[in-house]
Amino acid sequence: MELAYTEQQKAFRKLSREWLTENVPSDPLPSFDTPEGFEAHRAWEMTLHEGSWSAVTWPKEYGGRGLNLIEWLIFEEEYWRAGAPGRVNQNGLFLLAPTMMEYGSDAQKERFLPPMASGEEIWAQAWSEPGAGSDLAAVKAKATRDGDRYVLNGHKIWSSRAVFADWAFGLFRTDPDSERHRGLSLLLFPLDSDGVRVEPIAQIDGEPGFAEIFLEDVKVPADNLLGGEGNGWSVCMATAGFERGLMLRSPARFQAAAKRLVSLYKENADRLDASVEAAVMQAVLDTDAYCLSIYAAASNILADGSIGPEASCNKIFWSEMDIALHRAALSILGAQAEITAQPQSASWLDGYLFSLAGPIYAGTNEIQKTIIAERVLGMPRK
Repeated sequence: MELAYTEQQKAFRKLSREWLTENVPSDPLPSFDTPEGFEAHRAWEMTLHEGSWSAVTWPKEYGGRGLNLIEWLIFEEEYWRAGAPGRVNQNGLFLLAPTMMEYGSDAQKERFLPPMASGEEIWAQAWSEPGAGSDLAAVKAKATRDGDRYVLNGHKIWSSRAVFADWAFGLFRTDPDSERHRGLSLLLFPLDSDGVRVEPIAQIDGEPGFAEIFLEDVKVPADNLLGGEGNGWSVCMATAGFERGLMLRSPARFQAAAKRLVSLYKENADRLDASVEAAVMQAVLDTDAYCLSIYAAASNILADGSIGPEASCNKIFWSEMDIALHRAALSILGAQAEITAQPQSASWLDGYLFSLAGPIYAGTNEIQKTIIAERVLGMPRK
């Protein structure tokens, strides 16, 4: 095992750092859960695309740089080091796009990937329903074939970015007589289609980070079917693998937070006890361990491997690690953590509140533990 970067990778890191240093906005952008913030982040996606940085692992013909996952991890490290804005199109770039690369037709790739890379079209994920969250096999929304189109009916919920996004990728039951995992299909639909109604859901901070999507006789071309009719479960599990195990939460995100945590600890060390020091040390060790795990996963894929059910282990680890890291920060700040007028306190408190959702989104950790038990450890269902 060679835990060192090649000269080519070092040169790529230098190039990434130089571009980000010159182009990252000097002031933080408004929240992308606001109309003005959403458009500001879309403009940032366009800036990234102009420099060929929006999707470094994609083929060049679709707007990427044609690089591999190791180089993506290097870019992420430089991206978070530079304090660059959050990626408003992460649902499309990091979840749908890898799935489309594997399952999509050439026509679908040519139609959807370039405007996704440029930020012209921002994507939302429309999987969960009021009765089908982590248990996606309980999906009831229907897609009925009518000639050269599908007619969509149903109710989706907890769709990130859907309030302001342009498109959504949704899971629908195309076989009305099917049950559970069978008879499901993945379809792409514009959020401004006739029959689509998007209702914002306020987060704990009051901003509409999620939405409900109501579909009533929404007509989409049959060409918007991704992966073939009835193959939706396999397609979605591929997407979930990228979400849980690799691309949704890059290690650099947590390592940047751990670095800030260490600085916060050093500023207050003279008044803190050993338990806080231990929590900070554990956070640093955990972020480094997660980084090595993701580098191993990326190396496995590059060696013709794949992301399997073990992705659930990563999801549990990073979601619980994120909470512990932010709790350590709040324990340092003490009562000051609630003084949101102070930027440092507000940042840690916002991060902590967001981290609490980690064990829920991308499939609850309880469900992930069941997947690990059954599909990784081979334990019986009963």
